[in-house]
Amino acid sequence: MSILALRGPARVIVLQHRRVLWIAGALALAGVVLLTASMWWNSGTADTYADTGCSYMDTSARCVAALDDALSHQARLREVLYYVGIAMVVLPAAIGLFVAGPLIGRELESGTYRLAWSQSVSPARWLLAKLAVPAAITVVVVPVISTVYAWCRTSPDANRLDWYEWSTYAAIGALPTASALLAIALGALAGLLVRRTLLAMGITALAYGAVALTLGAVRSSLWAVSTVITPLDAKSGQPPGSLRVGGGMMAGEQRLPGDICEPGATPDMVRCMADHHVTGTYVDYHPASHFWPLQLVGTGIVLVLTAVAVALAFRVLRRRHA
Repeated sequence: MSILALRGPARVIVLQHRRVLWIAGALALAGVVLLTASMWWNSGTADTYADTGCSYMDTSARCVAALDDALSHQARLREVLYYVGIAMVVLPAAIGLFVAGPLIGRELESGTYRLAWSQSVSPARWLLAKLAVPAAITVVVVPVISTVYAWCRTSPDANRLDWYEWSTYAAIGALPTASALLAIALGALAGLLVRRTLLAMGITALAYGAVALTLGAVRSSLWAVSTVITPLDAKSGQPPGSLRVGGGMMAGEQRLPGDICEPGATPDMVRCMADHHVTGTYVDYHPASHFWPLQLVGTGIVLVLTAVAVALAFRVLRRRHA
């Protein structure tokens, strides 16, 4: 949709902040180009190395050089994905700061909102436009970046970025878009409450950070864990690529703390295990198949918080400017 196709407050908002929007669009495009270029430049290194006929045990100069080249390409791709993942973690907060500060807080602080309200634009319609413009851009741009990131991560040359790593988990799936929408709602609410640009931006950053940290802390409890029990003389059966949540020792059907018979806890570890009738160990974990259940539950929580923040924002607007 072009600017000319927009009407009313939405068009005014786009025109007022077109420079920021252009910069944001350019940065988003640069991120997509960077990911795509890195994927293309570093793709196929594993196949190229396999074509040399070398093995990791081969110490010839040719094979060592080929291995170093393959590993350096994989490291570069992983590094790009890591930093783009960090940028995706920060992105929702940046959007929220823009909404809290330049978009709402500054207008309320300077009083320029009165001009819009004096031209047949109701306060509710004014706030709706303030929310709709960044939300519309968010639901278009963020999923694109997230999808490209997820596509790059599937490359065998990405040197296995685990799905549960914080910079990866927050950059793929539905959570990035929901988090950005939450930041928009929190920014609007903060701007309406304090009516000061910098203060609203600070409160938005703190509120969004608190929500993100809390969700990160309880993430593993949002879905039932899987458990594997292993006899004492066997290797742990935890699948590769899974997120370990907890573990310990088993005494028949009873779970014991994992450090109950650690060296130093008792003089004789063997006697300690015999005294507690230890028969094996257990591990609670989330396999890779739990990614989407965890993401969808977390996304649902974030969207509920977003709806609450939006409702509170309109309530504050009505009470102060009814």
